[in-house]
Amino acid sequence: MDYLLEGLNQGNLIITSVVMLVLVIASTKARFLDTAGVAAAVFVGLLVGLLGHWTWLLILLAFLVFSHFATKWKFEEKKARNMSESDDGHRGWINVLANGGIPALIATGAFLTEEWEYGLWMFGAAVSVAAADTFASEFGCLDDNVRMITTLKKCEPGINGGFSKTGQIAALSGALIIGLMTFSAWYVTNLDETISNGLSLMAAVISIGWIGCQIDSFLGAWFENRGYLTKGGVNALAITSGMLIMFAWLNT
Repeated sequence: MDYLLEGLNQGNLIITSVVMLVLVIASTKARFLDTAGVAAAVFVGLLVGLLGHWTWLLILLAFLVFSHFATKWKFEEKKARNMSESDDGHRGWINVLANGGIPALIATGAFLTEEWEYGLWMFGAAVSVAAADTFASEFGCLDDNVRMITTLKKCEPGINGGFSKTGQIAALSGALIIGLMTFSAWYVTNLDETISNGLSLMAAVISIGWIGCQIDSFLGAWFENRGYLTKGGVNALAITSGMLIMFAWLNT
């Protein structure tokens, strides 16, 4: 039984099942997600773990856990300023699919093409964008020195397209966490590869995460504020951009 092989195999099935069980129990007790959110997370998680690899699932799990901590940071102040995700900070199925749908599709594509190494880095880039955007929103919304990304004029905190110094640092921190997780997943399953190659791609994941956050802000300013896109739609497009940038990077 080889736990380091990607795709459908016994080792991957066992570890993925254990991780998903832990996720369901933790989400129920800590209220990371509501009931529909848990169901969506199980669906996405099984696709990611079984068609990709359990290490990919750990990347997604890290995103969920750290995002929850970011959401809970100064939560009462966010709630008082009407900037909280929900009354108690939990997230629903729409948020899960907006942030996890594209990574699940990447895992499916990697399984069908058997290009798991390419798939891992594209997966990492996609999740990096999601983490960078979430961190920027959750930590940056309480910074009162906010400017609109399209005009650089001062604007209200929490508005779509607004950016701040705190938000930018937070976005880079979120991307860094996912970059490190992606490198770890790559190292575990590619022990015979040159580390320098993995480090350069990790740097790409971090950079793309931060860039994707800026793309999210532009999309929010141009389209969400005008009612052409929902928050979930903006997130999905920004995450897709991260995947595509990494795809181009890998093929240069």
